[in-house]
Amino acid sequence: MKQVPALSIDGITLSQSLAIIQYLDETQPGPRLLPEDAKKRAQVRMISNHITSGIQPLQNLNVLQKIGDEKKLEWAQHFIISGFQALENVLQQTAGRYCVGDEVTMADLCLVPQVYNAERFKVDLTPFPTIVKINRNLLELEAFKLSHPSCQPDAPPEP
Repeated sequence: MKQVPALSIDGITLSQSLAIIQYLDETQPGPRLLPEDAKKRAQVRMISNHITSGIQPLQNLNVLQKIGDEKKLEWAQHFIISGFQALENVLQQTAGRYCVGDEVTMADLCLVPQVYNAERFKVDLTPFPTIVKINRNLLELEAFKLSHPSCQPDAPPEP
């Protein structure tokens, strides 16, 4: 699809964020990104898919180019807001310090870039206090500070 991310590792090339995250979670030591508990694991997958399938693709560059410059902001805001409304309701049930309880999971890895997108498209985050709280908690962690979308070499310039 000529999209990022892609990861060449262990003799294979993987694309799609969730496939990459799950492979790394299964093959690398260190904190697990999917909980042991089956219910929590399902919640993490649900939240991750909600973000990566239901919200994020609608702001991909190829989609926004089809929409055109005059409608781009309105389009992005509409789909971020409708997605965040549903996500806020879910997170009110699952969140602790992070998306699902108090351990960083795959869902948290998906949330931070989407909040960054929301800010980039000037979405008012006031109606989403749970999302804002989780994002703030995550951005206190060194790994999230270092890997924040704004720190990446291909980050769009700040408006």
